[in-house]
Amino acid sequence: MSPICRCAPPANKPLPEEILACRAYLIEELRLLADLRVVVALGQLAMDGFLRAWSAAGRVVPTPRPRFGHGAECRLDTPVVLLCSYHPSQQNTFTGRLTQPMLRAVFRRAARLIA
Repeated sequence: MSPICRCAPPANKPLPEEILACRAYLIEELRLLADLRVVVALGQLAMDGFLRAWSAAGRVVPTPRPRFGHGAECRLDTPVVLLCSYHPSQQNTFTGRLTQPMLRAVFRRAARLIA
């Protein structure tokens, strides 16, 4: 697990400058993960932050830029695949926007991609 922001900001909504301040840590983790094959982004903020770090690490972000959506899948540098899910927050789970079967399906897809 690699967060785009390493602190718990007020209202759990990190400011752009907080994400930027933590980006170096994520870039270093990406460098160390030599066998990375699948990334699961939990929420649009996570996807955007990951793609910015991916680009800052010198990796290619597809054009057009991937769009966020639950279950969205995008091939990045071979063999890395980006999978997206709604964030498993109370707001999303209590309202039914994200259910356990939906989240499990994303992680099952991730497991199939690395098998």
